[in-house]
Amino acid sequence: MALNRESRTMATAIVALLLILLLQKSVSSDILGDHRGSSVPDSDVDLLEFPLNLEFLEAEFFLFGALGYGLDKVAPNLTKGGPSPIGARKAELDALTRDVILQFGWQEVGHLRAIQNTVRGFPRPLLDLSPQSFAKVIDLAFGKKLSPPFDPYANGLNFLLASYLVPYVGLTGYVGTNPKLQGATSKRLVAGLLGVESGQDAVIRALLYEHALTKVQPYGITVSEFTNRISELRNQLGHAGLKDEGLVVPPVRGAEGRVSGNVLAGDRFSLAFARTPEEILRIVYGNGNERVAGGFYPKGANGRIARSHL
Repeated sequence: MALNRESRTMATAIVALLLILLLQKSVSSDILGDHRGSSVPDSDVDLLEFPLNLEFLEAEFFLFGALGYGLDKVAPNLTKGGPSPIGARKAELDALTRDVILQFGWQEVGHLRAIQNTVRGFPRPLLDLSPQSFAKVIDLAFGKKLSPPFDPYANGLNFLLASYLVPYVGLTGYVGTNPKLQGATSKRLVAGLLGVESGQDAVIRALLYEHALTKVQPYGITVSEFTNRISELRNQLGHAGLKDEGLVVPPVRGAEGRVSGNVLAGDRFSLAFARTPEEILRIVYGNGNERVAGGFYPKGANGRIARSHL
């Protein structure tokens, strides 16, 4: 009888231990955002995969800018065999800017992992991150060729201006995607991505806002004017009205119509603007047409949504 009681006690203890371990695994998975094995509705898959295009671009641009190398060295498995970027290089950054950009780079690696842990994903698209590619965008924004051509890798201020081109487009995409998602896992993932992308954009804008009246050399054009021109260009390319604002705006377009400083962009309620995948493609292709590859994606973006337009 004592043996049976002892056996029952041991069995109860083993069952209790197993339950504790299972509970800890569940809680840990939720905290760490491990979505593997979670069900994602078929309708969500394409919407979750599309942002990989911008996440690849940001990861490569930030990593190269800070380190002089990118995913092929730090996380080659995430590229899924896609081609190496064209023209990316290490930037001449001051210590603070390099620190911030390096943080961004590793954050983007995490974003790629998170998305690929949730959906299958696709190979890294061919990216053109050469100085010439950025110079074309800046020339288009000003409606003329700057001399010498704008070089994003020349110094910290130029790199921050070039960085102004990227995370904001991604965050508007996440804002636009969120209402279309059906699954809880999908919504949780996009909310997490949106939070950090918004933070990156805020940091970039804040660093630039501190120098809003500084003239970018050798052009004699202020940082504020650069951001305004870039934002106006993205509005034009997107063909969807006002969804982009520079660092200084007329007070009527500022928060509550009371300020001209615009360190964060938002609508009349100071809510983030939303963009569709098509609008994003028009912008990153640099030609206002989601059916014609170009700009940072010389062979087009990847994934079913992007490829369906080409």
